[in-house]
Amino acid sequence: MKNLFKFFVFVALLSLAISVLYDYRLKRGGLGALQRAPEKYTLAQSPNVDPKQVASLEALNQERRALVKSVVPSVVAVKTSKKIGVRRQGMDPFEFFFGNPRRQYRGRDEALVQNSLGSGVIVTNEGHIITNNHVVAQVDEIEVQLSDGRTEKARLIGADSQMDIAVLKIDNPSVKPLVLADSDSVQAGDFVLAIGNPFGFQETVTDGIISYKGRTSDIGELLQTNTAINPGNSGGPLINLRGEVVGINTAIISTSGTSAGVGFAIPSNAVRMALESLLKQGRIIRGYLGVQMRVPQPGQPAPSGEGVIVDEIVSGSPAEDAHLQKGDVILKFDGHDVKSFTDLRRLVSEADLNKKVDLQIVRGGKPMTVSTQIKEQPAGYQTGQAVPQQTPAPQNPDEENEESTGFSGIQVEELTPALARQLDLPNGIHGVVVTNVDTAPGGAELQKGDVIEEVNQQPINSVSDYNKIVSSLDPNQPQVLSVCRHRSRSFLVLRPR
Repeated sequence: MKNLFKFFVFVALLSLAISVLYDYRLKRGGLGALQRAPEKYTLAQSPNVDPKQVASLEALNQERRALVKSVVPSVVAVKTSKKIGVRRQGMDPFEFFFGNPRRQYRGRDEALVQNSLGSGVIVTNEGHIITNNHVVAQVDEIEVQLSDGRTEKARLIGADSQMDIAVLKIDNPSVKPLVLADSDSVQAGDFVLAIGNPFGFQETVTDGIISYKGRTSDIGELLQTNTAINPGNSGGPLINLRGEVVGINTAIISTSGTSAGVGFAIPSNAVRMALESLLKQGRIIRGYLGVQMRVPQPGQPAPSGEGVIVDEIVSGSPAEDAHLQKGDVILKFDGHDVKSFTDLRRLVSEADLNKKVDLQIVRGGKPMTVSTQIKEQPAGYQTGQAVPQQTPAPQNPDEENEESTGFSGIQVEELTPALARQLDLPNGIHGVVVTNVDTAPGGAELQKGDVIEEVNQQPINSVSDYNKIVSSLDPNQPQVLSVCRHRSRSFLVLRPR
């Protein structure tokens, strides 16, 4: 009992000591630092810059706000989903003991769904939306999210993989379309905005200028911009100072997969042509000349290496009607300069059908003009065809005909589940496996075992897809490949050979 009394006394003294120490620290600013006397402070009351000196910048700021506010409601986020397989779920032990054992023994099927994001822009009062074909290609469901947060189911009205354009439609009478500008009037240096859904961040606005006009590619002429464009921006608009669409963002050049200041947009004039053709005809109507060609080299009769040399003429084609001959050098098509095979292909595809056009050519060193009527490209006609793997490369490296791909040194095969496991690839990956790469410059960065998932942002799901896409590429232009190596993804740029 005496010891118990001593213990209580000790606890009381200890408590008193702690209380005194706490009170001391509180008064001296230790534990009570937050209750010390307030510090004196004075905030700045006026800016260091006289507002009158930057009045024009302030006005520009207000105008930019008005511009963004007026166009954002017409830009949508495009959300797609695709069922890529079924995963068999095993028995859940908890549900086995407390649920229905017989049902659980059968297991459950879980759908594997691949989701992706893109952007789009409303261009008609009826709710038609322009986006990229690669955003909505081979998907099961398409939804668009408006700027006010509403989500609408979208229908695919038409698409064209060669031009990378798709037209969607939503049933919403309150949409606000944007005007498609005259992209021919766009010049390098023009101020532009890119609006879209990069990485899922909707209504993201970036700005820059038109860096270059008329950059050629396998899908036609493109506008180049330094405006930041990232994954998810695809299909979104490039906007001018009047709030008009001058282009549809479609691709970037980058080794990291994110913006490096080199982005590309499909010009609005080409977009308008594609939109009207898809809505009226259900497909894009392209002109057809019917020739195979090769690029003239120094010493051949084409000034400054421009123009293309006719190598073969398709029977019954407009080229045959024009009495073109093998060896003719085409310098101009309907008054437009022909500097490359890509130029001629674009000019022919955009020409009005049944319209008489003049071709300025050089034959045997003598300039002359021939005429023909452009016809619609026949069904099933392709401007390129993949060279079979077992076919040796042409002996003449100067040839650039409709069978040239620029990928002849790269051999691929189908990606099977067993091969994916062997290569330690991520789940749900799609593409083709590189089985062999020669030492040519075009394939120097690829390695055996790499999986090519996309070519120029066009998804690859089979060898057939791969052959179809690479067959239409311009071998004189660099190509961007999305590659998976084990569990690491990157972008590789293949330079012309």
